[in-house]
Amino acid sequence: MELLHWLESTVGGEFVFTFLVSMIPIVELRGGIPFGVALGLPYPVAFTAAVIGNILPAPFIIVYIRRIFQWMRRRLPRLDGLVDRLEKKASVKGDVVNRYKYLGLMLFVGIPLPGTGAWTGALAAAFLDMPLRKAMPSIIAGVLLAGAIMTGLTSLGVDLFTTVMG
Repeated sequence: MELLHWLESTVGGEFVFTFLVSMIPIVELRGGIPFGVALGLPYPVAFTAAVIGNILPAPFIIVYIRRIFQWMRRRLPRLDGLVDRLEKKASVKGDVVNRYKYLGLMLFVGIPLPGTGAWTGALAAAFLDMPLRKAMPSIIAGVLLAGAIMTGLTSLGVDLFTTVMG
């Protein structure tokens, strides 16, 4: 209970909470920025926490995801369906990224639409055998772009909400 209180009632805790939420697949910073602002963080602080949290898993995904999938297939055959779906998603998304290479990867990560983001971009980069040192700048640029878009949309939403409700 003390940890939850700290996460919700201090700027440091709110930063860490926003950082952690932004690490979650699917949610990523698209949910992390509005979450941080709703907790009470100023926009630049919510942006920073969400960007760092969203970027952090990407290099590990690029480097280790194939080995993790192989391990899952050997040790946890009941999860083969999940691994198949994730590999198929990486392949389908990879076709779009592959067409435009690193610029495509940046735009894929940066346009905040369902099914895009740092997690899926890193998965696609791994399955396209993109080197980490070349894929990460594109992913970082994409996360920064998505963060700027989401911060702008969040501020518009908050302004609209306070105008309507105020």
